[in-house]
Amino acid sequence: METGLKTHVLPAGAAATATAAGVLAEGGLVAFPTETVYGLGADAGNAAAIARLYEAKGRPAFNPLIAHVADLGAARRIALFDGQALRLAEAFWPGPLTLVLPKALSCPVAELATAGLDTVAIRIPAHKVARDIIKAFGGAVVAPSANLSGHVSPTTADHVNGDLAGRIDLIVDGGPVEVGVESTIVGCFSDPVLLRPGGLTRAEIERVLGHPLQSPPPDAETDAQPIAPGMLASHYAPRTPVRLNASDVHVGEALLAFGPAKVARRECASVEMNLSERGDLAEAAANLFGYLRTLDKRNADAIAVMPIPEDGLGEAINDRLRRAAVGR
Repeated sequence: METGLKTHVLPAGAAATATAAGVLAEGGLVAFPTETVYGLGADAGNAAAIARLYEAKGRPAFNPLIAHVADLGAARRIALFDGQALRLAEAFWPGPLTLVLPKALSCPVAELATAGLDTVAIRIPAHKVARDIIKAFGGAVVAPSANLSGHVSPTTADHVNGDLAGRIDLIVDGGPVEVGVESTIVGCFSDPVLLRPGGLTRAEIERVLGHPLQSPPPDAETDAQPIAPGMLASHYAPRTPVRLNASDVHVGEALLAFGPAKVARRECASVEMNLSERGDLAEAAANLFGYLRTLDKRNADAIAVMPIPEDGLGEAINDRLRRAAVGR
């Protein structure tokens, strides 16, 4: 996609917030930091702007988007909350939790953003820059990750610029993000369902609910129409093939290590990066996408990834790695 568009980059602050709100109001596209990853924002009620967003990302139009709002009152104008959904919202918003809920009767989010579903995905981001922009804009903002569709999610403004320069209007640079993996998505159906693990752990959510989360239906993770954002079988994929649970390194491979554990034939790695030398899953999550991007540029035959525990944030990290390994 060659648009000849000039993509401006502004440091976060009052001037950038005002400029971003104006760009959104005019149907433009603005990338900004959230606590999870950088998002690419468009007016959630403007179908033409959303179509531009899909085009800029090369994103399949059947993949729904998350509507980001400033407060719970705005969320309740978009969707219907039952008791369980309200408990989760009050416990974890603002924060890295997305709720998939039935649309309100007068839901202002464009059909294109919900991919024709009767549900809508909503969250309130915790990042001050994101919330300031949404408040200044005065409405819901859809904001998928600010990258080319299927590529590694961006955790810095430079990542966004590398993927989307010339395709979007503005990047607000708020520095590196904190969490580093996308929000956890819970479908608030008759029984809440964990649709996508993310920056909020299953255990924290189940503690508030008082019972286990259900698993998604077996056909939910396909390349047909997904029921929530980020559920395509191939997603978050670098261009270099990814080999999971590597116990050794092949000649010509890059190594994505984790913790102090040893791996056989480590000396064969063309380059090595360790998600967390001390085995800290929060640090690993924050580093994941940035390290994948760096290794993807090293022209390795493949990226060998050492095993990651499934505990806590490890569930989200392994989910992203499995999708990355599916390829394009």
